Amino acid sequence: MHFAMKSSTSHRWAIAIHGGAGTIARDASPERRRAYLEALEKALAIGRDILASGGTSLDAVEQVVRAMEDDPLFNAGHGAAVNRNGEYELDSCIMDGRTLATGAIAAVRHVRNPISLARRIMEDGEHVLIAGPGGDEYARQAGLETVENSYFFTEDRHQRWQRLQQHQLGRHRAGVEAGVVERGTVGAVAVDCDGNIAAATSTGGLTNKLPGRVGDSPLAGVGTYANNATCAVSCTGNGEDFIRNTVAFRVSAGMEYKGLSLDVATEAVITRLPAESGGLIAVDRHGNLSLPYNSVGMNRGAADSTGRFQVAIWDW
Repeated sequence: MHFAMKSSTSHRWAIAIHGGAGTIARDASPERRRAYLEALEKALAIGRDILASGGTSLDAVEQVVRAMEDDPLFNAGHGAAVNRNGEYELDSCIMDGRTLATGAIAAVRHVRNPISLARRIMEDGEHVLIAGPGGDEYARQAGLETVENSYFFTEDRHQRWQRLQQHQLGRHRAGVEAGVVERGTVGAVAVDCDGNIAAATSTGGLTNKLPGRVGDSPLAGVGTYANNATCAVSCTGNGEDFIRNTVAFRVSAGMEYKGLSLDVATEAVITRLPAESGGLIAVDRHGNLSLPYNSVGMNRGAADSTGRFQVAIWDW
């Protein structure tokens, strides 16, 4: 696959990724923990290699998210959460910090890699967000790979859905009773050697969600945001909480209007959220990274041009 290359190396490049907040208990088996950490390392290495070789932040975030959409460990693409009808609906968004150009899709059922469809929509420029069957048809006409809805099935997600189906309670209480906390959304934020930033987020949503439910991930300024003047943000957690608090743009606004640093701006936003809401990853054009969360943990990774390369679920 071809990536655009750049000659300038005047800026520090950096990338952060996430694979969901609060998804693994601290008493998880060593094998399960190792599987997630290895998957995070694999995805992070893709972004690192693109940026280190002079590639663009847009290419880096798209390719990282594509890789995580193809990994059944994460709740995006193959491995997506199951809705109330036993089907799969996917949401995704990508944003270019240079121009604020944005592409997003919601509730599509047949697109193998929703993030690449979101980028196609962004680059075509006519629309920003396309939902439902229109998104699937857009992908077919654009020549992107489409699949049967059953492609997204994994036994693990199906079992989680069955446990929820057996609990005839409210959605949140049922999730607690059944041991299902579905926050495996994936995302990436990056700044490249030219100082341009980008963000991308992709998700299968909540287990047992109502058909047509859309969370924060495909909403620019809520679950995804990028602006060269401030930062790039990708969120993961309870989408309804993030929507109510316009989380991604609020981080940017704290930097733009209050002059806050990236760390202070992200912490200020996370502390306003209800406990166990989730977390976010963010980067500014100087290569500073911030990865706060208020959940039990957050699958995440960070790399930059100083040689940093870290992945973690709980503490670094």
